[in-house]
Amino acid sequence: MKIHDVSVTIEEGMAVWPGGATVRLTRDEKIEEGANANVSNLSLSVHTGTHVDSPFHFLSDGSKVDKMPLEILIGKVQVFEVSDDIQEINGKVVEGLEFEKGIERVLFKTRNSLFWKDHLDEFQTTFVGINESGAISLVERDVKLVGIDYLSIAPYKKSRPTHEVLLKSNMVIIEGLDLGRVQPGVYTLLCLPLKLKNTDGAPARVILIED
Repeated sequence: MKIHDVSVTIEEGMAVWPGGATVRLTRDEKIEEGANANVSNLSLSVHTGTHVDSPFHFLSDGSKVDKMPLEILIGKVQVFEVSDDIQEINGKVVEGLEFEKGIERVLFKTRNSLFWKDHLDEFQTTFVGINESGAISLVERDVKLVGIDYLSIAPYKKSRPTHEVLLKSNMVIIEGLDLGRVQPGVYTLLCLPLKLKNTDGAPARVILIED
């Protein structure tokens, strides 16, 4: 068994959505300065790094993160790699994928993963996302969870159509994955977002287990 940690490390100075809260991670109490223990403080957006979106993110009456079903967040997942020349994952791209039997969870590895490999701390607007037709195709295939390797599942400045299609179908969205060291194939997914009450998203630790 091999475990792949596909979560992005949360640290100060990391890329965040334009206009979003930057990460503040400080050690406020220090043993070397006489404190009884080291104690750190963390301040960040719930959509920082590797995180999940709940339906409430784009739907005013949508369910919140603390109500996400664990049976969808844990289970078999298929990782697909799309070629570097693809700018948007559309319906035609999704229809051309070869799904393994019974797969309800999919992750997309794109050229976005190079942003994490190259430690680019500036937000990259040229990231690959899933457009509305791609989202519709995923819903039609009864996909229950979808993830991608940058900070939005949808292309830059085209957020709402994709999110609405996916979230109206109660699909779980994972954003900000680092799939650079993962090969295409089937794995066991464990995605555990923080249990934050009544929120639109939450940071998550995501691992893939290779049998």
